[in-house]
Amino acid sequence: MAVATRSLRGHLDGYLAVLSVERGLSDNTITAYRRDLEHYLDFLGDRTAAPELVDEFLARLHQDGMRSTTIARRLAAVRGFHRFLVAEDQAEEDPTRFTETPRTRMGFPKALDVHEAIRLVEAPPSDTALGRRDRALLETLYGTAVRVSELVDLDLTDLDIDTLSAMVTGKGGKQRLVLLGKPAGRAIGAYLPDRLEMCRSRRDHDALFVNARGGRLTRQGVFGIVRAHAEAVGIPRTRISPHVLRHSAATHMVERGADLRTVQEMLGHASLSTTQVYTRMSLQHLHEVYVEAHPRALR
Repeated sequence: MAVATRSLRGHLDGYLAVLSVERGLSDNTITAYRRDLEHYLDFLGDRTAAPELVDEFLARLHQDGMRSTTIARRLAAVRGFHRFLVAEDQAEEDPTRFTETPRTRMGFPKALDVHEAIRLVEAPPSDTALGRRDRALLETLYGTAVRVSELVDLDLTDLDIDTLSAMVTGKGGKQRLVLLGKPAGRAIGAYLPDRLEMCRSRRDHDALFVNARGGRLTRQGVFGIVRAHAEAVGIPRTRISPHVLRHSAATHMVERGADLRTVQEMLGHASLSTTQVYTRMSLQHLHEVYVEAHPRALR
């Protein structure tokens, strides 16, 4: 039983609901799935899904200059959707069953060096309320390696200043305990009186990091803060984002001997294989240091 595009669209919301409820995917991930699948359905138009059309869809993405990692992600969304239809007896065959996933080249995540990271987190001025907030925010990002979505979701009740720790809610609603470190603890302590003043006119006093009007900071707001202070210390916008600070924290820990299981727990990775990229980065760092420092390295 082939499935026409109009019928496919009718099952899209059901599939996304399954991803949200049964797999516990975040709202941002569900939005990305919807965008990818709507792009696929727009490509099909009035045509019925078939293996040759799936291949044509992938070829079109390649012609548009899309990266292989992005093409692989879109194929995963399309494949999952068609498998869902087969499992629900809405289709007899999966047109993606013989489609090969594009080979992706695993690149190293961008990371600042230690001196750059320290310059960045120490960049905000200490004589203004927003400067103290930004210092606390940057120290927390780098000190805990949390995702930006996890950072903006932090509430005051998630913090334990006495133990310098915080309870973070990650992907799929999974919680984990992260350590703040003394610099982040001091920075948060200095910021909290300012936060109280910012929130004086707001009913919602839960968010840890707030904007000047007392509302919870958004992801976009955090991006702006990180990039503004990076530019102030000479780090180009193209090299920095909250995710780069996360990568930098993990990379610096591995370079200094942290075991992968500890880093995996800190980052909230479901699989150790995801964390192993930092081993490769550490080996690259080791090679660079060896070549630069060992008298026989280049002989």
